[in-house]
Amino acid sequence: MYLRMAKRVLLETDKRLLWKFLYNMGFKGTLSVLKFKRRLKRGEYFPPFLYVSVINSCNLRCQGCWVDVAAKQEKIDLEAMSKLIRESRAMGNVFFGIVGGEPFMHPQLLEIFEAHPDCYFQVFTNGHFITDEVAKRLRKCGNVTPLISVEGTEIISDERRGKDGVLSATMQGLQNCLDNKVFTGVCTSVCQTNIDDLVTEKWVDNLIKMGVLYTWFHIYRPMGPDACPDLCLTPEQQFRVRKFVVEMRAEKPIAIVDAYYDGEGKALCPAATGISHHINPWGGIEPCPIIQFATDNIHDDSKTLPEKFASPFLTEFRKLASRTTRGCIVLERPDLLEELVVAQGADDVTARKTALAELQKMEVRTSQFNPDAEIPEKSWAYRIVKRFLFNDFGAYNNYDHSQSAAPFVLKKRSEPAEKTTV
Repeated sequence: MYLRMAKRVLLETDKRLLWKFLYNMGFKGTLSVLKFKRRLKRGEYFPPFLYVSVINSCNLRCQGCWVDVAAKQEKIDLEAMSKLIRESRAMGNVFFGIVGGEPFMHPQLLEIFEAHPDCYFQVFTNGHFITDEVAKRLRKCGNVTPLISVEGTEIISDERRGKDGVLSATMQGLQNCLDNKVFTGVCTSVCQTNIDDLVTEKWVDNLIKMGVLYTWFHIYRPMGPDACPDLCLTPEQQFRVRKFVVEMRAEKPIAIVDAYYDGEGKALCPAATGISHHINPWGGIEPCPIIQFATDNIHDDSKTLPEKFASPFLTEFRKLASRTTRGCIVLERPDLLEELVVAQGADDVTARKTALAELQKMEVRTSQFNPDAEIPEKSWAYRIVKRFLFNDFGAYNNYDHSQSAAPFVLKKRSEPAEKTTV
């Protein structure tokens, strides 16, 4: 598998783009994590990776979307984004996940990439605005990887994303990237309506045949004003997705990303471990994209960026989340998160101003934390990389098992799971 992957990378990519990825994302990204680990030992904090929603607008209306895509357009402009990047670079950061809304609706997005050739950007996109001309500019930049969302078959895609003709437009954007040898990935928010079509070996083989170099299966999370809980996976299905990802990583010449497990198969939350936080289009600094509360803003010049990420709200969130569960505190203990938001006086940073009411109405649900059903990585490469660069960084040393909702436990991998109401 490793030789086949190496062959793909060498033959199917632009070598300049490959070098940009290996140097900016690989080498400098590793240094960023090592600096993060050294800061933690000194009792200091600044995340090595940042996810930034650069705009709230979107041309689609996806089921369960928590972003205020229909609200008045708000965006982080070139000047503010460049300031954020420069301040982050001073802390050793070079990687930025770009989300939205739909990032390619931002009129200055390509200028942002072009202004920072020493950084690396991963753009979460539906692909509809990636024309051949845009793809050519992305190739010229060399420091951008589009992660294009595919949500199912043609019928399911239209249903999931609230518009007709979604899949064909997405696939055209994907093909434009591949035709221009842009380093490209495909992601899926796995839910009830697409799990049987996309969490399959056939789909992975199809991605490889097209020339896609990496993919990401992330689990649908019910958040926002219209959470669509009927789309949630059962615990058994979540276990199935995890097992599938581990097996495909060991067999297929395509990189498969995940953000919720270490190399030994133990669950973790990136926000709880402190490896990443999120900045919304209004500049609010949030624990993660689905927790839409903040006490600090990147546009506030009264504090430095490191001071903002070391705020009492984010600090207490990391402590609470890491001692409560190795999974997602939003899903397992929304009551504790609500208490924290109120105690810290965190603002609802949505345009709709209903985030707290939404949190109060949430039901307890299962997350990635299934302590008796952990599946270690089969791939030695993934296991080694995760051991040194993607783990809990000691965040769960004070984990209190009695606090966790832990509503679902698989007793043995071979036994059927108990059913849980979702």
